[in-house]
Amino acid sequence: MKEFELYAPMANWLKNYLSGKYKNSEIIVEDSHAQRLDRVLKKYGITNDLATGVDIQIDVLGIVKKDDQYKLFFIEAKITPLTLRDLGQLWAYCKLIDPEEAFLFTSNNLGSLNKLLKGFGREDLLDFGNGKRIKKMKVAVWDVLRNNINYLTEIPN
Repeated sequence: MKEFELYAPMANWLKNYLSGKYKNSEIIVEDSHAQRLDRVLKKYGITNDLATGVDIQIDVLGIVKKDDQYKLFFIEAKITPLTLRDLGQLWAYCKLIDPEEAFLFTSNNLGSLNKLLKGFGREDLLDFGNGKRIKKMKVAVWDVLRNNINYLTEIPN
């Protein structure tokens, strides 16, 4: 399986997730892996100065719009066991852009992140936010047969 084959099912999952959570809002979800974030946002009339001119490419992007407000949602997809480098990539995007939620999914296994996050109890590595409100990235195994996350593997759960 190639990584890009995960994007469509993950986009469907995110669309359902956001539709259930934000009932009276416009939900936009797209495979954005081949475009810079600032260009994708511009298509929807959103300007984020921190993303402008920066090479950030989110695999699957979710946007929830209501009136003049918007919230962003990121999914990074992997087909390999997860590593600290994978988490670091998403963490850097989150620290810069501060999405509402961010997910790191793998069709393989949690790899060395399992040891760090569960074995050593370092869920603080998932933290991001503007300081007023700390958010946590979510990590899980993607079940390719069910086209859904394996909730038993989700960290934090």
